[in-house]
Amino acid sequence: MRILLIEDDRKLADYLRKALVEVGFAVDHLVDGREGLLTAASLDYDILIVDRMLPGLDGLGIVRTLRAAGNRTPVLFLSALGEVDDRVQGLQAGGDDYLIKPFAFSELHARLEALLRRGAADAPETRLRVADLEMDLLKREVIRAGTPIQLQPREFRLLEYLMRHAGQVVTRTMLLEQVWDYRFDPQTNIIDVHISRLRGKIDRDFDPSLLQTVRGAGYLLGVP
Repeated sequence: MRILLIEDDRKLADYLRKALVEVGFAVDHLVDGREGLLTAASLDYDILIVDRMLPGLDGLGIVRTLRAAGNRTPVLFLSALGEVDDRVQGLQAGGDDYLIKPFAFSELHARLEALLRRGAADAPETRLRVADLEMDLLKREVIRAGTPIQLQPREFRLLEYLMRHAGQVVTRTMLLEQVWDYRFDPQTNIIDVHISRLRGKIDRDFDPSLLQTVRGAGYLLGVP
């Protein structure tokens, strides 16, 4: 697990870095707020430990900027500012936890472990798999049995929905609403056309066929 510690108290930072390494973390340490922001925005960390009062840019500014840019790395604020309003400001800025100085390392460690557990539970799914069919949602790639499959954007969205509901019968109404954003039946064969195209790409040259038509009900993706 990798931590970025942004703390200008070098004595405290040295102590924390040593203690965190001893319990299994890799730690990068910076003292300047602006440098901390640039590093946090450009590199991947499991947790940020951020002091409230920093040279260059304060901790609140760092976290507000990261959250505005879509960065969701868990943040633990450290601060000697311990009034209720101070803690509220930290959480409203986007912090996930707030620890008041001075503190015991055992408490800091416990809070980090809690943030990691929370982050693991909240992490979005980025890969889907049904049998030997795989979808990478971040790279927008589909592979079956090691063979890349090229899909059009609507075909990708259709397959994603089917894979998220693998083993379940998906009705035409569900597909119209969730894949095409229709709240009415357009009275066309749009679903049949796309299902046929998708089946030709993911099933034609592979065995077994995964995309099944359930008569009178809809479609099902899964191993027969």
